[in-house]
Amino acid sequence: MARPWETEFGAEGGLYRRLRAACASDWEAYTWHPFVRAIADGTLPLAAFRRYLIQDYLFLIHFARAKALAVFKAEGIQAMREKTEGIAAILSETTMHLRYCAEWGIPQDEVLATPEAAETVSYTRYVIDRGLAGDILDLEVALAPCTVGYAEVALRIENDPKRRREDNPYESWIATYIAPGYQALARAAAARIDTLGASHGGEARFPMLSAIFSEAARLEARFWQMGLDAARGATPEYEKVHR
Repeated sequence: MARPWETEFGAEGGLYRRLRAACASDWEAYTWHPFVRAIADGTLPLAAFRRYLIQDYLFLIHFARAKALAVFKAEGIQAMREKTEGIAAILSETTMHLRYCAEWGIPQDEVLATPEAAETVSYTRYVIDRGLAGDILDLEVALAPCTVGYAEVALRIENDPKRRREDNPYESWIATYIAPGYQALARAAAARIDTLGASHGGEARFPMLSAIFSEAARLEARFWQMGLDAARGATPEYEKVHR
């Protein structure tokens, strides 16, 4: 019997589910990473979450740039309008993210002064590079592991028997991605990939699209790992460079 998060996004036989299935081990390593499991049971060290929060803000800046590229790559005025609305939403989210960081004891000045981690650089530049080199389908496939993956992560957490619901310090983070609005956004992103796959030769291009999707999933897992490394006292790559 299929689990809820396996059938919630994309159509059966559609491009999105095929991409997900083709990188099953990488996808599992990303969506059920030890970082995610520790959020579910509330045991994630604060140092790990703080590192993640700061880098996620820096990630959002480049995510907005990738969405701006999607406006340029879009093939119709309605799609351009939708992408423009998405950019506005992300830019608004950056402001909310700074407030959220403050709630966790991270002042805005600290967030803005922190350099991008190597994991942030490698992931964001990969997505933008795929968009620059390819068409709208390449870009949407590179973006999907983030947009749809976070919705799946939230569903997995909600269905986890070890899920801690009372006094979980990460409850507000979980609530953001399990919210109906975010889940709907993720379903729309998966459906868009199915549609673009049908109109942009997804079948013939599957090997390359699968490689893009798989690499983005691996980069997402490394982003989680970056947070865990902070809790273990590992020196971030950007600090090594600046020493």
